[in-house]
Amino acid sequence: MTTTRIGALTATAAGLFVLLCWVFADGLFTGAFWNPDEIASSTVFTYLLLGLIVAAGVVQARRLPASWSPPQGEADAATAGQVDDPAAWKLLIGNVYLAILWLPLRFFVGREWLSAGEHKVRDDAWMGGGTALQGYWERAVAIPEGGRPAITYGWFRDFLQYMLDQGWSSWFAKVVAVGEVLIGLGLLVGALVGIAAFFGTLMNFNFLLAGTASTNPVLFGLGVFLILGWKVAGHWGADRWLLPLLGTPWTPLPRRGSDPSRGRRGDAAAEPSPTLTAPGGAG
Repeated sequence: MTTTRIGALTATAAGLFVLLCWVFADGLFTGAFWNPDEIASSTVFTYLLLGLIVAAGVVQARRLPASWSPPQGEADAATAGQVDDPAAWKLLIGNVYLAILWLPLRFFVGREWLSAGEHKVRDDAWMGGGTALQGYWERAVAIPEGGRPAITYGWFRDFLQYMLDQGWSSWFAKVVAVGEVLIGLGLLVGALVGIAAFFGTLMNFNFLLAGTASTNPVLFGLGVFLILGWKVAGHWGADRWLLPLLGTPWTPLPRRGSDPSRGRRGDAAAEPSPTLTAPGGAG
């Protein structure tokens, strides 16, 4: 890994963010520079996120160690019957030096969720009596006289109808609105990215089952990638500290009285893995 390569990764990440904003969203670079009624949709927010991507690349270049090379697997250490991942994919989902490539996905998806949630938490139709969600469910379960109904699966229509009959929209609307905000914040600040992305895809899945396409296919696809990259997708964020504090599976916290210099089974010295060490030895 060299400064030039980090520069290329940073340029790729910044270009990907611009591409996502240009292809899958409108007005993120040309809309209102500051809109107090829809802060998450303001243009200034777009440039701020783009600047953070560039800043992360600069910081990573300054913290670059004297030498670095991709980890090499050992054939004799492989588990019998195990099919190994391609080297490029293994690095992408498990190496913090490539974590900057996850920033554009996190920022784009997180910003979309935050924008959608911000609109809802400001609306009494969602945070008051839930009439907005009630109307959405009623339109979804309706079966037109001619043509195809919005919902393909009868069991899901029955499920929505049951919630309508029970009057659940009055409180479930608040869950949806606040949940969207939390998903967006979690992805933007990099806090428990895998969990935030999972609940985001779960909501996308339910919206799709209800017959609403909108941005759900794009957000669902990008969310799946964030789930796969959960180990390092939040490295440039709160997960740099949260995951070690929670005791991540690949670096278990040492037990009291145990020798931290020994491996998980105590039969070999545990050397720090370059794929799990933060730039400059931090985090």
